[in-house]
Amino acid sequence: MKIDPDDFHVAPAEHVKLHQRPTRIRPFYKSKEHYQALLERHVEDLRSLQNVLYASNSYALLVIFQAMDAAGKDGMIKHVMSGVNPQGCQVYSFQHPSAEELKHDFLWRCARVLPERGRIGIFNRSYYEEVLIVRVHPEILRSEGVPDGRREEKTWEERYESITDFERHLHRNGTRVLKFFLHISKEEQRKRLLARIDDPEKNWKFSRSDIEERRRWKDYMKAYQGCLRATSKRYARWYVVPADDKPNARLIVSQIIVDTLRGLHLEHPRLDAGRRRELQAIRRLLIAKRV
Repeated sequence: MKIDPDDFHVAPAEHVKLHQRPTRIRPFYKSKEHYQALLERHVEDLRSLQNVLYASNSYALLVIFQAMDAAGKDGMIKHVMSGVNPQGCQVYSFQHPSAEELKHDFLWRCARVLPERGRIGIFNRSYYEEVLIVRVHPEILRSEGVPDGRREEKTWEERYESITDFERHLHRNGTRVLKFFLHISKEEQRKRLLARIDDPEKNWKFSRSDIEERRRWKDYMKAYQGCLRATSKRYARWYVVPADDKPNARLIVSQIIVDTLRGLHLEHPRLDAGRRRELQAIRRLLIAKRV
């Protein structure tokens, strides 16, 4: 069974109903060994494509992961990006804004670490937190000191507009933006949170705030639905990835990344005749041990 990215993308202006989107689907792998073989193939393809991306130095790729707690963002990044040259990939995890970051607009802290041309940037959470967690907790908005901070509904629409303008600008200038919402069920999250408590090696991952946020599940689903509808565009699509099955989710995400890079039709830089003659002259000197 072939992975079709169109099965997971959110169409522009689509009225997303997350309760109608599956969190688990029929797996694309037949066994653990088959999963490993498929993922290794994707990782190898990604390694090869990333080398060409780096050499061509004309495009960049920004990959954004958003999800509820315990949906598997860290593991996704670890497994899917395992074969990429660290020199060509940057991973950033965004936590609560610092005092310095709060003095700037909400896009600033992410804009300053965007990937350079030839590189892949991974955002573990992103500027989308400002229309998700901040929407669920409007007291955060009131503490940010933005103009009209109490006019909340207007604020979300304006932030959606700022985000889509920003991503359109990135696309025009060669940065391709992929956005993944790892869609986990509330029951699967419960199991994973229990595992964090029961396994001493996972205790460090558990935070009491995970439970506090879990109590706001419906509020978060509403915030995600509004965000996905307003900000999934042709030039920066959202993909809702069923995430109850971690291996399956990794195969879906890695395939979409590979397909996106292939779609750029990149090649290694071609040398002109003068440059080839120069290299051959240097080669002769090296062979003759004259340098």
